[in-house]
Amino acid sequence: MLNPILIVEDEIKLASLLSDYFLQAEYTTHQIHDGSVVIDWVKEHQPSAILLDIMLPGKNGIDICKEIRQFSNVPILMITAKVDEIDRLIGLELGADDYICKPFSPREVVARVKAVLRRTVTIEQNSELLELDEHRLSVGFHGKEVSLTSVEFQLLKPLANKPERIFTREQLMQNMYTDHRIVNNRTIDSHIKKLRKKLADISDGKDWIHSVYGTGYRLVL
Repeated sequence: MLNPILIVEDEIKLASLLSDYFLQAEYTTHQIHDGSVVIDWVKEHQPSAILLDIMLPGKNGIDICKEIRQFSNVPILMITAKVDEIDRLIGLELGADDYICKPFSPREVVARVKAVLRRTVTIEQNSELLELDEHRLSVGFHGKEVSLTSVEFQLLKPLANKPERIFTREQLMQNMYTDHRIVNNRTIDSHIKKLRKKLADISDGKDWIHSVYGTGYRLVL
């Protein structure tokens, strides 16, 4: 049985309504209405997924998401009344898995959580498909192997560790270069192009890395 779905929402009636719909779908839930107590609860109980409102008393959802990502990859779905793209991008950079904008249908929320949980299971089942060897700077697939440059390896590492998650170019640059040098987008795109070819060469032409228009890249299983 799955651990509870954590609903972090300060509108108590809305949190209770969501909880009822999850119970009907045979999920257990736990509600928290104050952001300041979320981190300790998550560390102790390890929920299956978190519905996390951005605007909360005590501590806001953006800060909570950032802290959780320091110790857990639990799926996080942000709930927000702010629909402009900058808020969505901030959440993606902090590791949110999906967004739900108010007002919403509770049935849609349950469906979105189910989809994220299915995707998480798929990732766990397929996480060994690409085998990264940091000591040899190589990547393998079903017995075939190709060598990477140091920069290519550091570029691939976060994408492979968190398949299906979108990484901005800025995030990838920070991972590739620890000296905080200034690198333009064309440099990232050039490395991605070379990395795609190397991965395709060992996997019968499979295109592992997909572009996300206006945002960055993600690795697709």
